[in-house]
Amino acid sequence: MPEPTPQLLQDDLPLERLWHWEAQRGGEIHLSQPLGGGAVRDFTWAEAVDQARRMAAHLQSFGWEPGARVAILSRNCAWWLLADYAIWMAGYVSVPIYPTLTAASVRQILEHSEARACFIGKLDCWDSMASGIPPEMPRITFPLAPALDCPQWDAVTAASTPLQGRPRRAAGDLATIIYTSGTTGIPKGVMHSFASIAITVKTIGGYVGATAQDRVISYLPLAHVAERLMVEALALRFGLRIYFNESLETFGRDMQRARPTLFVAVPRIWTKLQQGVFARMPKAQLDPLLHDPQQGPALKQQILQQLGLDAVRVAWTGAAPLPPDTVRWFRGLGLEMLEIFGMTENFALSHCSHLGATTSGTVGYVWPGVECRLSEIGEILVRSPGAMLGYFKEPEKTREAFTEDGYLRTGDVGELVADGSLRITGRAKEQFKTSKGKYVAPAPIENKLGAHPKVEACCVTGVSFPQPFALLMLSQAEWERCRDQGARAELTQSLAAHLDRVNAQLDPHEQMDFVAVIPEQWTVDNGFITPTFKVKRPVIEKHYGEYFEHWAGRGEPVVWQ
Repeated sequence: MPEPTPQLLQDDLPLERLWHWEAQRGGEIHLSQPLGGGAVRDFTWAEAVDQARRMAAHLQSFGWEPGARVAILSRNCAWWLLADYAIWMAGYVSVPIYPTLTAASVRQILEHSEARACFIGKLDCWDSMASGIPPEMPRITFPLAPALDCPQWDAVTAASTPLQGRPRRAAGDLATIIYTSGTTGIPKGVMHSFASIAITVKTIGGYVGATAQDRVISYLPLAHVAERLMVEALALRFGLRIYFNESLETFGRDMQRARPTLFVAVPRIWTKLQQGVFARMPKAQLDPLLHDPQQGPALKQQILQQLGLDAVRVAWTGAAPLPPDTVRWFRGLGLEMLEIFGMTENFALSHCSHLGATTSGTVGYVWPGVECRLSEIGEILVRSPGAMLGYFKEPEKTREAFTEDGYLRTGDVGELVADGSLRITGRAKEQFKTSKGKYVAPAPIENKLGAHPKVEACCVTGVSFPQPFALLMLSQAEWERCRDQGARAELTQSLAAHLDRVNAQLDPHEQMDFVAVIPEQWTVDNGFITPTFKVKRPVIEKHYGEYFEHWAGRGEPVVWQ
């Protein structure tokens, strides 16, 4: 990678790119939206921009001041992006809201952001969220949204005259407020300018050679910075075609329809994909075949085709650590998988692995224009051209987030490897002290535990206990399988052996007394994980805390709740 930051031009800004593709590729498909039952609605660039122009004119008719905030509450869909384009065209600021939040959280964000209106789209839990939107707030529904007594997208756009010309937004203008996912408490509103979006996507997309021939699939929440970057911003900068995932049940079919060339996933998704393969053929049987020089190449290609990943040029994993063994397994299939590290606060422009030259167990190297150093306690400090303008209405928290010379305090602890790559060793605020007075960083231990093929998620804890221990979550199918006593005994033995292997790699004060297998599924809906599948450690510790003493007293390496 070259060291200097790519030069940012007016033509690099998101709206300028939209006008560019409207003029240059107006008749080519930009968005492919499933409607259910196999039906798909395609939007060309010209159709997409026309829809956004009409909605922008409608928004301007309210007469709000420039920079007014407008919220988007919806699962990913074509209209989510069209609404974002329209908000920008109209001179306003978009406020994405996770489509899985409680009514109280929705209201908190709407009130804190002072949103003037809210777009509402397809939602799985609308009845439990509806009370979060103030009754007096103007709302507009997308197609596929709950039936509400308010203006609908198609009716509004049909009745509106398209906004004329090519409205421009300055590089330093506030473009969006992205609320953090709340792993550390009350979400904060991260303010990003058009410049921070543009420089990030120009840097990352330029490095992997993104072009208008590339395809992406949108399935992670667009309210999260990763999807906003790798789908919306990437498509606007380079002209990509975007396919949308209809539902969890249709994910495999949607992947086959899209056959993405660029793909990003969080560790939980990579784990599910791998476990899906192992469900058809156990790892112990599959691995020798993959390494067989005669059968291996064709089998690897077959697996990638079944996963819908056979056309992927570059894949990314981020948001949380992925066990190195899992990374190596996917790379062994021929997938160019890069580990990426960043935060909402720097629009994810921090670190990434190099193409064709990865260092296992690290998140790679700084992007061009990014600087990194470690504090006295090992906290990772990053100075990035993608840095936020600050936290909305939180000047004191904004000052606390940065050092005096402009480095973002990431809250992650790490170490710099000899080749210059960065290894993350934990979260500064997640470290806990055992009753022996020793500090334990849970993230690296969880990374090792997660390498077991039957472990879908885990949480290491043990505050005030002599030694740490871990809670393990299996897939629903695996839990059902283990209702059979023979299958449970087999897995117990396997987990005990895995615990021994992991403990052998840890310092004495880090070694776990036991692992507890729990029956519940940790989901976004029940509040155990964030929308990007990070475990909410305080929630898990509070929910299972009453069992800790009992589990520890059993003296067994593997306990089942």
